[in-house]
Amino acid sequence: MNQSNLLQPRLNRIQHWALIVGGIGLAISLVGAFVSREQFFQSYLFGYLFWVSLGLGCFAATMLHHVTGGAWSFTIRRLAESGAMTLLLMAVLFIPILLGVNQLYLWAQPEHVAESELLQHKVPYLNVPFFIVRAVLYFLVWIVLAYLLNKWSHEQDHTAEPGLSKRLRILSAPGLILYVLTATFAAFDWMMSLEPEWFSSIYGLLFIAGNALAMMAFAIVLVALLSKYEPLSTWVSRNIYNDLGNFLLAFVAFWAYITFSQFLIIWSGNLPEEITWYLVRTQGGWQWLALVLILFHFVVPFFLLLARWSKRRVRILTTIAALLVVMQLAALFWLIMPAFYPQGFHLHWLDLVTPVGIGGLWLAFFVWQLKKKSLLPLHDPRFREVPTHD
Repeated sequence: MNQSNLLQPRLNRIQHWALIVGGIGLAISLVGAFVSREQFFQSYLFGYLFWVSLGLGCFAATMLHHVTGGAWSFTIRRLAESGAMTLLLMAVLFIPILLGVNQLYLWAQPEHVAESELLQHKVPYLNVPFFIVRAVLYFLVWIVLAYLLNKWSHEQDHTAEPGLSKRLRILSAPGLILYVLTATFAAFDWMMSLEPEWFSSIYGLLFIAGNALAMMAFAIVLVALLSKYEPLSTWVSRNIYNDLGNFLLAFVAFWAYITFSQFLIIWSGNLPEEITWYLVRTQGGWQWLALVLILFHFVVPFFLLLARWSKRRVRILTTIAALLVVMQLAALFWLIMPAFYPQGFHLHWLDLVTPVGIGGLWLAFFVWQLKKKSLLPLHDPRFREVPTHD
């Protein structure tokens, strides 16, 4: 049995165990919903946003590949395409958030709106019907584009029609613009509006930077695992890992730049309605999580990835990437949970179980999509022109 034949059973096992773990995690989470309905919705929102951000990162990477090309992007193209299709699953998993909107968001509580003159001015935008309409629009844009990207990529594998590459590129260029717009407003709606009297125009870009970083880190871990099998085993080289590591370094720096830019602008403005957001997140125990993020979401990965040797050693690069996936989960926790617990750090067991439950379903759906494809594009004209030597 060759490597290619060994891959399908491996993927089947991963999918099988992901479904089991996901099912158990969500079942336990539902039990927790009966114990504390409010906590369930908070934990669900946190877990959901991490996995939808990973799907969105894959969606953007797919379009970026078709616009730019390159050896590194051919390596992760199938992973990105499969991840983009998980947005269909995430549209279904958004339903519990709609059911809990009145408990999650202050602007959805009439008694709270009546006490805030600022929120009364935001009612034309921050209201439940319009919130639902916007969410439907976001998912419609994402799913239609992801479907077309996957459909035409599948046709290219089977027909070798050269015009499909141009069609994919033409779709991806405006698709990236639509992604930036919809992801920005989704971040405003689903995350920033948890504290509706606070606002930041850079918040959407912070969400997008996190999506890109999480996707690249996740892709590096998967490439390292799948490079043992054909056809990746004959394609992935040290140069490929070096390129992936360079992009991971770029996204780490980009995330840190956007995060610090928001802090610098608010700090220099020193306005009470803005600085409260940071005051909550830098006291009561939340400051220790902020310190962890500074060290392990930026400082340590950044300086390790500056070295060429660390990007060309698979085990070291994979360890850094896995750390960054965990840190992105922690970053979302730091962004979201202080809105519910401004008095101090709070970690509930549902905050651990619910992301695992959602993640199990996400990973199973991802593997299901990946099994339908060759790990490398078969008839992309640009793919044949890329050198494979170290």
